[in-house]
Amino acid sequence: MAATPSEVRLSVRARRIAAEAWDRLRNLTTASPARFAVLVFVTLILLFTALFSLPQASATGQRTPFADALFTAVSTICVTGLSTVNMYTHWSPLGHVITYIGVNVGALGVLTLASILGLVISKRLGLRAKLIAAGDSNPLRAHGGPVNEGQTVRLGEVGQLLRTVALSTLVIEAGLTVLIYPSLVIGGIDPLVALWEAPYYAAMAFTNTGFVPNADGLTPFAQDYFLLTVLMMGVFLGSIGFPVIFTLWRHYWRFRQWSLHAKLTIITTVILFFAGAGVIIDIGDLNGATLIVGSMLMFVGGGSASTAGGIKVTTLAVLALAVFSEAKGRPSVQAFGRRIPSDVQRVALSVVAWGATIVAISTVTISRITDAPIEHVLFDVISGFATVGLSTGLTAELPDPAVYVLAATMFMGRIGTVTLAAAVAASSRSQLYALPVERPIVG
Repeated sequence: MAATPSEVRLSVRARRIAAEAWDRLRNLTTASPARFAVLVFVTLILLFTALFSLPQASATGQRTPFADALFTAVSTICVTGLSTVNMYTHWSPLGHVITYIGVNVGALGVLTLASILGLVISKRLGLRAKLIAAGDSNPLRAHGGPVNEGQTVRLGEVGQLLRTVALSTLVIEAGLTVLIYPSLVIGGIDPLVALWEAPYYAAMAFTNTGFVPNADGLTPFAQDYFLLTVLMMGVFLGSIGFPVIFTLWRHYWRFRQWSLHAKLTIITTVILFFAGAGVIIDIGDLNGATLIVGSMLMFVGGGSASTAGGIKVTTLAVLALAVFSEAKGRPSVQAFGRRIPSDVQRVALSVVAWGATIVAISTVTISRITDAPIEHVLFDVISGFATVGLSTGLTAELPDPAVYVLAATMFMGRIGTVTLAAAVAASSRSQLYALPVERPIVG
């Protein structure tokens, strides 16, 4: 039966609307990768909120309250590890599978994942896809303007980086699974159950998330130093970031050929690991001073473009080098025979300033809502912002308004302060003139 003229007009109009929407989306991905990143993250969070809200995802077969489903979705996609419910008893096997998938998607970075899928499907990576993927590995690209290619991952190397991301994730998680499985079986876990728990632990270690697949978590394995060492290896590999893994894959242990980013990340991470080792005890037994030290370590976080959060160790390293250079009276910031340009220093300062502002506002807001001890609130807020997942026990007791505030804090922490600022700000404009110089008094 032939279509009527009105049906033909509706079909043409629908195709035109779809084409216009597709063009707007394509323009958004190149004109503002930062806004596209925020859009994709929000879409994924809403999708996983709907999945966690399914009655089948709950162990009781009842629908999970919206606040808890949203918080779990944000914590999963942002690879945080905080939860307002008991992650083992509350969720059904389907809920645990959703969690496992969510942390792996969130750990890769949604833009990186989208680019990897495009590479697999089309067998090639166009300029548009490279620009999108590069936004995950370099915050300076978030503004959409020209970027100096003297950096860790150049645009021409994005395809290799994406292959490294996909391959290293599979290989590292598979290797961790093989090493973890015997320890679980020896520790009394049923061999069939261990087939699920081993890859779950591997994913949670590599993604720096921290959810556990059983009631007691790692408590029964507190004396299994082999298992704990394997998990620490997974956390370390996840925290240094894919660009560093890419550098190590290309140059192995030839330190001189490492990028400056890789050198700063590895050295600063190792220093912080040893400096903070004496502080880490049972989180519930930490006193005020130790909570503050732990909060400081969490605020720094891991490496850029990694599964860890925080302001990043390279940000701390750049600022420390800038302070050292100023104290020495040097005209520029230098490290390992390289000069760090001023735009990188400005980004580092912006990351710290925005991060501190977000943490301060969230801490004050939650403290006013709950009247909880300020050091406990600060610890959980920084844990959420830095996507760490440690808690003093406060998160599980938060009322719904505070839950939404902490969820927003986790989201902003995972997106990244530079990306978030670029998404909110207008498009960058070139300025063809310079204003007169006047120096305010600083310090």
